[in-house]
Amino acid sequence: MNLNIVLVNPEIPQNTGNVARTCAALGATLHLIEPLGFSLEDRFLKRAGVDYWSQVSVRLHPTVDSVFEISDPTARFFATARGSIVYSDLRYPDPCWLFFGPESTGLPDSLLLQNTGNVVRLPMREGTRSLNLSNAVAVLAYEVFRSRGFPGLKRAASAVNVRRLTR
Repeated sequence: MNLNIVLVNPEIPQNTGNVARTCAALGATLHLIEPLGFSLEDRFLKRAGVDYWSQVSVRLHPTVDSVFEISDPTARFFATARGSIVYSDLRYPDPCWLFFGPESTGLPDSLLLQNTGNVVRLPMREGTRSLNLSNAVAVLAYEVFRSRGFPGLKRAASAVNVRRLTR
């Protein structure tokens, strides 16, 4: 499965670090659109990504248009709390590109209006504004893999000694 996570102008290094961990777990490529709200050398970014940075392919892009040049329009999905399509109602293509906006504002309306057929949302209770960026990325990224039977991922864990865990 070729999954691409695109963070447009991310602002919080810890969120980007957590997204990097999700990308490492799935083998997804992380695309960061400038400007970033932090330095890639930020200690919080590195701490949140723990020791997974060497397992993540990170690509830096100057604009969203530069990502559009390398991706198929039918394979792009834009996550927003204002979306009309529930994320789990889709079958995602391979490759797949998931776009997420900055923590403070989300994706710009102009981008959403240009892509109305591919704007997805996570259902939430009335009165909640949004999920944390890294949580939203994890939910959508794992849905892409779940909908295809988790290709390339280890599905069965070793038996756990429950007795040992309860001591």
